[in-house]
Amino acid sequence: MSDRLVQLSANLEKVLGKRALSIETALGEVTVVVAADTYLESAMLLRDEPSLAFEQLIDLCGVDYQDFGDGSWSGQRFGVVSHLLSIQHNWRLRVRVFALDDSYPLVASITPVWNSANWFEREAFDLFGILFEGHDDLRRILTDYGFIGHPFRKDFPISGNVEMRYDPELKRVVYQPVTIEAREITPRIVREEQYGGPA
Repeated sequence: MSDRLVQLSANLEKVLGKRALSIETALGEVTVVVAADTYLESAMLLRDEPSLAFEQLIDLCGVDYQDFGDGSWSGQRFGVVSHLLSIQHNWRLRVRVFALDDSYPLVASITPVWNSANWFEREAFDLFGILFEGHDDLRRILTDYGFIGHPFRKDFPISGNVEMRYDPELKRVVYQPVTIEAREITPRIVREEQYGGPA
């Protein structure tokens, strides 16, 4: 591990204290997991503390950890992962926070800290159903407003719940139950009547 990563880990431990549930270094990157109830406060410290100075949020995404690690995952189901950049110190950081309630995933919005989180948080809400407390405009961003469910959740059906089509008689878009029929695709070269017989 490089001296820079050791220094970053030490700075994180000193600044965040008990707010940091874990600090790990792997593959040349540092990841810190922060407690959900201190997420916004931790984000402010990461930005404002001169020894860290993470001025820029590069990315933020939701994650569904259901069945993660071939079912060995025992933590919370929904998490939010952010990637930060300190231009001043020229280092990067991954921040993870887990929603405390799987049935109502809620974490604080970090848009007051980095306004670039706005559309990223909307995307995580739209695709995973993660709610961001304090977000000024939390609404769908990729799916349409009539969409039911959150399509990146691992328990969401692959074919979806509804499909939409344009109805020329009504002259508008209508929603209807999915009409895709399940089928088994068998390669043309494998035929039961020829299986195991003479060539």
